[in-house]
Amino acid sequence: MSSIVSRRQFLEAAALGGAVARSLAGASAMPTRTLGRTGVSVSILTFGAGSRFLGLKREPSIRMLNRALDLGINFVDTGESYGNGESERRIGEVLSTRRREVFLATKLGQRDLDGALRAMEGSLKRLRTDQVDLVQIHHLDGPGDLDKVSAKGGAYEAVARIRDQKMARFIGITSHSDPQSLRTALERHDFDCTLMALNAAQRGGAATGMHAGFETTALPVAVRKNMGVIAMKLFAQDELTGEAPAQKLIYYSLSLPVATAVIGMPSLTILEQNVALAREFRPLPREEMDHLAGELSRKKKVALDTFFDRHVDA
Repeated sequence: MSSIVSRRQFLEAAALGGAVARSLAGASAMPTRTLGRTGVSVSILTFGAGSRFLGLKREPSIRMLNRALDLGINFVDTGESYGNGESERRIGEVLSTRRREVFLATKLGQRDLDGALRAMEGSLKRLRTDQVDLVQIHHLDGPGDLDKVSAKGGAYEAVARIRDQKMARFIGITSHSDPQSLRTALERHDFDCTLMALNAAQRGGAATGMHAGFETTALPVAVRKNMGVIAMKLFAQDELTGEAPAQKLIYYSLSLPVATAVIGMPSLTILEQNVALAREFRPLPREEMDHLAGELSRKKKVALDTFFDRHVDA
């Protein structure tokens, strides 16, 4: 397997992962893709319930989430550490009446079996559900951290047990900062999904003359194993805002072989703008992607890699 996504895989992704569902309303519907081997159809835009969501007061944030669901977003991404559980509590309030409309993902930061199981029980209580759709090991951070994840009684054993006990349908792992460790984790373990930083500035690799990023290191493994791939950090925590149009940054990531992209949306206006862009999505030509990645990598990659090494999610 090449260390980059093959041309054939790219073309398959450019065809919207083989299955973009639109209603008879045509472009007015939210496109969906299949989340890898889960077989679940998810909106290409995921509602990120991290720092942007928590930056709103409780009632406006709940209105925002309800509006996102009304607009056709059916994937909601949160984490038990987001606001010490406040993100999950707000989502639980909405899902108390709308659970069947949502593919629900949360994340666990604990690296030991008992701690992760206790945290999962807390998440389910806050989310007001007896099962999430996806639970993910949160923020893989280097080889030493992977050793903890993989150890007997570690985080991988925990999420596998959570899946076996039907507290979650699927399991995954996320990383913001270490493509090589994520690649190793995906090769070593039986994950259904993975969430990784995929933006135009951090591709890296031979084409840019810089260290390889997730796109050229971990993404090919996920594609080969038919995992559900979720893109994040499209704007690199706003470090890319103003460096390229929002449309180009969103379309770059959605033109990769991913099922969906998580975006934090701090206002109804931005939510509706992003939904409009998702509804009108067309894959960027490969040449345009290469040009955008080259320009932004030269300007921003080193700084962004350093930034995410120190980043604390939400």
